[in-house]
Amino acid sequence: MELDARKETILDAIIQTYLKTGEPVGSRTISKYTDLNLSSATIRNEMSDLEEMGYIIQPHTSAGRIPTDRAYRLYVDRLVVKKTEQVTAMNSLMIAKTSRMEEVLKQVVRLLASNTNYTAMLSAPSYKGNKVKFIQLSKLNPRQLLNVVVIEGNIVKNHIIDLKDDITEEQVLKLNLLLNTRFNGLTLSEINLGLISNVKEEAGSHSEIVSEVLDTIAEVIRAETDEDMKIYTSGANNIFKYPELSDSERASRLISTLEEKDVLQDFVKASDESGSGIQVYIGEESPVESMKDCSVVTATYELGDGLQGTIGIIGPKRMDYERVMDSLKTVRASLNEVFGLPENRQIPGKNEESEA
Repeated sequence: MELDARKETILDAIIQTYLKTGEPVGSRTISKYTDLNLSSATIRNEMSDLEEMGYIIQPHTSAGRIPTDRAYRLYVDRLVVKKTEQVTAMNSLMIAKTSRMEEVLKQVVRLLASNTNYTAMLSAPSYKGNKVKFIQLSKLNPRQLLNVVVIEGNIVKNHIIDLKDDITEEQVLKLNLLLNTRFNGLTLSEINLGLISNVKEEAGSHSEIVSEVLDTIAEVIRAETDEDMKIYTSGANNIFKYPELSDSERASRLISTLEEKDVLQDFVKASDESGSGIQVYIGEESPVESMKDCSVVTATYELGDGLQGTIGIIGPKRMDYERVMDSLKTVRASLNEVFGLPENRQIPGKNEESEA
């Protein structure tokens, strides 16, 4: 006797139902959970065949059926194949380095929503921390310097500094040593007034050059910080699968939030401030009003050198937290492993020359 598609569907329904309830499964129960549109009598006939084939047994008279070891083996083997195919699909997306990152991220968020049956969001990677990496002053002529500032993430800003007095190569060398010793590895918030005052004092008559360098650092860091964050979402319709979220008012508020990228940007920034790793917001813990009936699980992925993004899953409070966390860890590991850093980016600015 052959295990055809109809028998497979009925057997899968029996296994899934028994895993959830622990009770023998009858034909009427199966008729409610399958889309075969079969009568209970037809399902009973198919169940008799499955019993004869050794996939289900009847524990006692007038009871429903339960899966046998053979059924569990078939179920697990097919589950392994299915999961392997999903991992292969994910890896194929990750390995496609030649594709634009934007397209890859869109596909990743769609796959994540499909695999979890919840709503998924993913922010494109951006540079966090924005630490000073390198400062280089180069003499163009006795009255002009080329100031090159490199921020974490290899973001480069060039700026010409006009001088009131002549400057020697030895003085430029000493300024480079001073600036890099005191400012390298610091964020804008860490460069406080006390530090600035001390550096200007050490620079002596060249304190105005220090001010110009600091202005360039502040300009490039603020430009990166103010840059719009790109956020991709998928699976908004999955909200309607959960009764506690699917009433018109709640669903409308939540879907509107997913469409309002500014709100999601604020949420992602708040999540970033809470620290790296996995964050779980349950109900009232969410900083977004429309998500207070939900649970939101986020994870930070890092591509190195300060390049970070956030992955998030939005679902009911009764979500499968373990499965969601495993999915986020898998995606995060794949992103971290495959994507490298983008090439140096030149930031347009006033009096800017070519890259040094």
